[in-house]
Amino acid sequence: MHNFQYQANAANVIFGSGTIHRLPSELKRLGLHSPLLLSTSQQVSQAEHIKAALKSQVAGIFAGAVMHTPVEVTGEAIKAARASGCDSLISIGGGSTIGLGKAISFRTGLYHLAIPTTYAGSEATPILGETEHGRKTTRSDSKILPGTIIYDVDLTMTLPASMSTVSGINAIAHAVDALQARNGNPIVSLMAQQGIKALVQSLPIIHQDPSNHDARSKALYGAWLCGMCLGSVGMSLHHKLCHTLGGSFNLPHAETHAIILPHALAYNAPEITGVMAILDALLPSDDGDAIQGFNQLLERLEIKRDLKSFGFQEGDIAKAADIACINPYWNPRQVEKPLIQELLRRAWAGEQAKADLQTSCPGGP
Repeated sequence: MHNFQYQANAANVIFGSGTIHRLPSELKRLGLHSPLLLSTSQQVSQAEHIKAALKSQVAGIFAGAVMHTPVEVTGEAIKAARASGCDSLISIGGGSTIGLGKAISFRTGLYHLAIPTTYAGSEATPILGETEHGRKTTRSDSKILPGTIIYDVDLTMTLPASMSTVSGINAIAHAVDALQARNGNPIVSLMAQQGIKALVQSLPIIHQDPSNHDARSKALYGAWLCGMCLGSVGMSLHHKLCHTLGGSFNLPHAETHAIILPHALAYNAPEITGVMAILDALLPSDDGDAIQGFNQLLERLEIKRDLKSFGFQEGDIAKAADIACINPYWNPRQVEKPLIQELLRRAWAGEQAKADLQTSCPGGP
C-alpha cells in the first residue's frame, strides 16, 4: 500500500428520520439561543418551519440565498446577521443556502448548523465556492465546515423527483473526482465507492417512486459520503468546468454537474485505468463500461443532457474553454484547450460522452 495522509472532517452529524426534532436540544448543548435562519426565497417556508420548531426563539430569517454564492449577497447577509444580534446560523436547503451559511460563518466566526434538504453535499465539506465579477473561485479551510449537520430523511420526501435525481448525480460527481484525486487515499476511496453505490441504487427508485422512504434514506446517506470525499481531497477537471459554467455563465449547479460528469470522466479515462475499473463495477451497463454506465443512468433518470437547454450559447463555448484552462485544477490528464472546447461542444449539444478525445481531433494541436 502506498503512503497517504488522511484528515477527517470534524462536524457533528445527526442522521435519521425525524432528527429535526433534535434541533432545540442541539442548540442547548452548544449554548446557543438566537440563530439567524437562512434559506432561498423559494424555500422560506422551510425556514418558517424551523422557526416554529424553535418556538420563534430566533433572531430572524434571511431568505436571500442564491446560486453560486455571490459575494454581494454574502455582504447583505452579514449586515442582516449583525443587525439581528444573532449568535449562530442555521441554513436549511440545498447548496445555495448552505454555501451562504459557510460564507457568513467563515467571515464572522458565527457557529453554523446546516440542515440539507437535497443531495448537494456542500454541508460535509470545508470548501467554499464564491462568485465575484463573473468568476467562481474556491477556498478550503477547516473553519468553513459547518459545526453540526442534521440529516433528516423526512425533509427530502417532498423534493421533486427531477431535482432529486440531478442533485444525486451532482453528489456522485464529488466521489468520482475524489477517486482520481492526486492526494487520494484508501479511506476516501472506500467512502467514494460506498457513496456512488448507494446513489446508483437509490436514484432510479426515487425517479419511479419519490415517496420511497428507504430509497430516500440511502440516497441521503450516499450524498453525505460523497460530500465527505470532496471535502477530504482535491478537485480536478470536472469541478473546474462546472465552476466555470456556473460562475461565469450562471448555469444551474446540479444540472450542470449532471451533464458534465460523463464527459469529464471520458476525457480522463485513458489516464485513470484503475479508477475506471472501480467505476465499471459500480455502474452496470450493456458493455460493462462506466462511461456508458453513466450515459445509460442519465437516460434512465430522464435527465436533460444538453447545456443549451439551460441557456448556454454555442458562441460561448470558446470563451468557457479559455476560462476553464486559466489556472486549471490539477488533473490526471493534461488539460488541452482544443479538447476542452470539443468536450464543451458535446455537452452543449447533448451528445453522449465518449472516450475518444485525442490530440488529433478536429481543432486539436
